[in-house]
Amino acid sequence: MDLRRWVVPRREWLRALGYLASSIVSGFGYMFVFVVTLFVLLTSFVGFGVLGLPAVMGLVRRLMRRDRVKWGRYLGTPINEAYRPVEGSLVTRAGTILADPATRRDLGWIGAHLSVGLAMSIVGIGLLLGALNSLTLPFYWWALPANEPADSFFPITSWPRALAMVPIGLAYLALALVLVPKLANWHARLAKLLLSPAKGAQLSARVAELTATRAAALEAHGNELRRIERDLHDGTQNRIVAVVMQLGIAERALRRDPENALPMVLRAQDAATDALAELRGVVRSIYPPILTERGLDGAAAALVARCPIPCTLEESLVPRAPAAVESAAYFVIAEALTNVAKHSGASQASVRLDSSDVGMLITVLDDGHGGAVESAGSGLAGIRRRVEAFDGSFSLVSPSGGPTTLTVELPCGS
Repeated sequence: MDLRRWVVPRREWLRALGYLASSIVSGFGYMFVFVVTLFVLLTSFVGFGVLGLPAVMGLVRRLMRRDRVKWGRYLGTPINEAYRPVEGSLVTRAGTILADPATRRDLGWIGAHLSVGLAMSIVGIGLLLGALNSLTLPFYWWALPANEPADSFFPITSWPRALAMVPIGLAYLALALVLVPKLANWHARLAKLLLSPAKGAQLSARVAELTATRAAALEAHGNELRRIERDLHDGTQNRIVAVVMQLGIAERALRRDPENALPMVLRAQDAATDALAELRGVVRSIYPPILTERGLDGAAAALVARCPIPCTLEESLVPRAPAAVESAAYFVIAEALTNVAKHSGASQASVRLDSSDVGMLITVLDDGHGGAVESAGSGLAGIRRRVEAFDGSFSLVSPSGGPTTLTVELPCGS
């Protein structure tokens, strides 16, 4: 009999053990969340829980999103989510959450995790603890009070009984070596089975996501065109009109009094220089030339160096991306650092560029007072729109008191 197919390598076994241990810890957290969620859902039907439902389910979805990543990494395949967008008033958002099949999947998994899933984890960890206890009993049973002997399969009151625990401990250990990886795998597969949306739901969610992304891209494009038009109309055009007017004045002066016309020509020249500088600024806002000259890492280093507060840049090997993606990444970093300098009250910040499975990962961290929120017209909302236009992901964690972490992932596919 080949035992190698039953026993996994040590690193995989330890990974499975860690997975089961973390599942026990998360199980107690889910127990509290399940009770609160069930209470809110029940009271929602009589109108009292509607106000708290979006907040509670938002917490549930954040926990699920974190655990989906954990389970997906363990299985080697992602566990997708298909939540419907939650928008509008509290009543509308509560209705959307209640009607969302993903809500039922989440609650169903919490119930399964608190019963079958938690039992799997406890059995796996219990086998290992039983093995450790049985194998170490011969070393300490004699130190216990005579009226309170160690008790396993039978009270340990003599050396023969203590030594008899050794083969029992070895049996526990053998079972743990075999069952711990299998239990962890069964647990993760159960999560994938209960949480993964049906193929039709995944397709519908993806279509809705792409529709929203396309709308965001069109809106971002329209906003960018309006900004360029406004900058050209209000800035550059006015300066060029001033140049034309001053040249007209200089022309009349040349006809009447040539000797006094030189200062007017010089003023016209200064105005033309200012107009050229304004035009260059508009061009740089469309696509910064520094991206072409130094790449994203060099451009990010320049932004960090110009930040009003102390800022550091950490970067790993990030391959060159399409020009549009690098431009979006540049403006994300620029806007994020501007927000940090203006609103966070931070004493230091950091920017990290890294590669991910999807493409490029940007993380901006500051030690400010936190409490950053998205609002219509804010820089954070602008960052989200720019990222969603590329089908990327945006995450903001900013608890009151800080720190604030902004994470953006941009796909780099062509």
